[in-house]
Amino acid sequence: MSRRAGGRAARQAARLQAVVESVPFLTRTLAPLEVLSDEGLALVEENAETILERVGVEFRDAPDAIALLTDAGAEIDGERVRFPRGLARLLVQATAPREFTQLARNPERSVVFGGAHTIFAPAYGSPFVRDLDEGRRYGTIEDFRNFVRLANASPWLHHSGGTVCEPVDLPVNKRHYDMVAAHLTLGDKPFMGSVTHPQRARDTVDMARIVFGSDVVEQNTVVFSLINANSPLVWDSTMLGAARAYAEANQAVMMTPFILAGAMSPATVAATAAQTLAESLAGMAYVQLVRPGAPVVLGSFASSMSMQSGAPTFGTPEPALVLYTMASLARRLGVPFRSGGALTASKIPDAQAAYESANTMQPTMLGGTNFVLHAAGWLEGGLTMGYEKFVLDADQLGMWHAFANGVDLSENGQALDAFLTNEPGTHFLGHAHTLANFESAFYRSPVADNSSFEQWEAEGASDAAVRANGLWKRALAEYEPPPLDDAIQEELDEWIEQKKASFPDSDV
Repeated sequence: MSRRAGGRAARQAARLQAVVESVPFLTRTLAPLEVLSDEGLALVEENAETILERVGVEFRDAPDAIALLTDAGAEIDGERVRFPRGLARLLVQATAPREFTQLARNPERSVVFGGAHTIFAPAYGSPFVRDLDEGRRYGTIEDFRNFVRLANASPWLHHSGGTVCEPVDLPVNKRHYDMVAAHLTLGDKPFMGSVTHPQRARDTVDMARIVFGSDVVEQNTVVFSLINANSPLVWDSTMLGAARAYAEANQAVMMTPFILAGAMSPATVAATAAQTLAESLAGMAYVQLVRPGAPVVLGSFASSMSMQSGAPTFGTPEPALVLYTMASLARRLGVPFRSGGALTASKIPDAQAAYESANTMQPTMLGGTNFVLHAAGWLEGGLTMGYEKFVLDADQLGMWHAFANGVDLSENGQALDAFLTNEPGTHFLGHAHTLANFESAFYRSPVADNSSFEQWEAEGASDAAVRANGLWKRALAEYEPPPLDDAIQEELDEWIEQKKASFPDSDV
């Protein structure tokens, strides 16, 4: 049995090595799918302007934001900010970059936001983790580090992500030090910073200055972060404070409404899209007032809801239509767009997880999303980060890499010579063209089993999750972190130690 299992592992390794060609980000060759006409998109934009003008957005406990918006011409009523029609759009379009680069510790892994580019990042924010060995449990800092390692080891993920899981074994007010340090030292891909308090955002920037150098941070975007609206139509002081801290340092933020349609927005596609645009515009306008030209991304996260239980649902048609619409609106506005992911409400990596994840990734790719958060590992509506799910999702991302390349119309792709030198009725298996292309012609999954029933049964009759379990364990066992200068590591460690010692532990 061990010989057979070894054979299976060897075939998996061979398939993986045959297809791996790591790229820092995707450049799509296919035109994005549009679900609305220009007239339809203009109508949604007009509705968003009406929301901003007549309803407004609350900027809670944020007097600095209120002051900036007042000076810019907004109408203020307490914490309610109403934007004269067109003002928020004008503020964004006047200075926000259409594209920007996030520099990685390894410059070859830097990513470009916007245009025809797509960046895959792991799931984000889960308090729980799951694997086949231990089941569902609270995440730890070691789980966090493991997912950073897995993200950096995968050729299909371009980004290390942010809060890949919550390390609940560490104090809330200090865990960001270990999390950011993991991204900076265990990998060399771009990463996301802390947003749970403005000071934690500033700490993230300071840590990046130690690793990248202050001059590099001043002149480049090296940190990217998720700033969520408190929908409906509220930006709170925590998120605004973090956004300000990053913007002041010229680091990038994505201003993202998190909407459960039917509860946090009206239960229709057009209304959800209009609200998403209004909230995003208000947030991005504020960022541009803090520092004109600071990189921003229009974020959209909309899910449907079970009207019977109130639970979020994934893989349904309506959020897909919101995504397509918002991607188009971001292109019209002229800023990069974030959405999507391999999302599911399933608790385990089963058939439901597979079809819901596929249904959410398809509009993500066809719609032209620039930054894909939650691309690997998401389970249980985001409550759980799954080890096996991570591997299965990453395999699917490899397939999307192949799809994004589009149709090869080169001389080799057309293969006319193969037709002209092959007799009718003669198969192409032995033809020189097939032999020259067989290694790279088709995506070869390291997870999927395509053997005969008898061979599959003889090798243990394992399902996809079991095969994925072995693959993530192997990836972690073989992982070697990219080198980091000893002096930089020592300076970072000392800085963190001093910071942690300067105030007591807290659960907030």
